[in-house]
Amino acid sequence: MDITRRQLVGGALASTALTMLPGTALAAEFSGTFAKGTTGVGTIKVADGTEIFFKDWGPKGAQPIVFHHGWPLSADDWDAQMLFFLQQGYRVIAHDRRGHGRSTQTDTGNDMDTYVADVIALTDHLDLKNAVHIGHSTGGGEVARYVARAKPGRVAKAVLVSAVPPIMIKSAKNPGGTPKDVFDGFRTALAANRAQFYLDVASGPFYNFNRPGTPVIPGTIQNWWRQGMIGGAKAHYDCIAAFSETDFTDDLKAITVPTLVMHGDDDQVVPIADAGLLSVKLLKKGELKVYKGYPHGMLTTHADVLNPDLLAFIKA
Repeated sequence: MDITRRQLVGGALASTALTMLPGTALAAEFSGTFAKGTTGVGTIKVADGTEIFFKDWGPKGAQPIVFHHGWPLSADDWDAQMLFFLQQGYRVIAHDRRGHGRSTQTDTGNDMDTYVADVIALTDHLDLKNAVHIGHSTGGGEVARYVARAKPGRVAKAVLVSAVPPIMIKSAKNPGGTPKDVFDGFRTALAANRAQFYLDVASGPFYNFNRPGTPVIPGTIQNWWRQGMIGGAKAHYDCIAAFSETDFTDDLKAITVPTLVMHGDDDQVVPIADAGLLSVKLLKKGELKVYKGYPHGMLTTHADVLNPDLLAFIKA
C-alpha cells in the first residue's frame, strides 16, 4: 500500500486558532509552585547494554505515576500530564522506550517483551511500589503486558489511553482489525522518507487536524516531528510490528488491578471499535470512558479534560 502525503493528511488543514490552544485552557492548572525534592533525570543500563533514559520528578515518598509513550515519540509527549500531576503532589516518571528519544538507538530487541523487560528493570531500579501506570497507544500495550507480569505490590492501578490492545492487525480471529497492508505502508513510507512521513502523520490523522473545522496547532505538529526524529529509524521500523501484531488478550485477562480505558470515538490511528471497546470486556476491573469526537492524540489536544479525569480515577 502506497501511503502518500495526500492520503495521510486527507486534504487541506484548517487554519490555526490560537484562542483554542490547549495551553490556554491549562494555564491556570500550571500556575503555582511544585513540590520540592525532585530527582530529575537519569539513565539505567539494562541486561543487553541498552541505556534507558528516564525523568523522575517529585518527592520520592509520594505515590508514583509512570507514563508510557506511544510510537515513535518519547517521554516528552507527557509534558502536560507530568506537570499537572507534579503539582498535585505525585512522583511522576516517564522513560524513553529503547530506540526512541534519548535512549540507545537499538537495532535489536525492538519487541514488546523486551520493552517490558526494560520497564521491569527501571521499576526495580527505582523501587516503585503502589504505582499507577498510564500508557498511550503503543505505551498502552506496554502497560498491559507489564501490569500483567508485575511483582506483587508494584502496581495499584492502570490506565490505557487510545491504546493498541487487544491486537490491532486484522486476522481471522480479529476481523475488525486494521489490514496488514496499512502497516506495510507505514514501513514503506518510513523507509522512503521518515521525516516527511512523520510530518504527515502529525499534520493529519494523529490529532485529527485533517478533519474540517479542527484548529491546527503548528507547535504540536513540530513537537511530534521533533520527538520522532530524535529516535532511531531501525527501532521505529521494527516497532510497527510490535504495536500492530502483538496480541495482548491474555495480558488484559490477567490484570487484577482497577484499569481505566480512555478512547476517543474519532480515533483515526487506533479505531475504538477494535481497541478500547474490546479491551474493557477482557479486564476484570475495567472502566471505559469514551470521548466524543476526540483524536488519537487527545492527551495533548484535550489535556484540560483528560487530566482531571485521570486524577479522579487515581484518587477514587
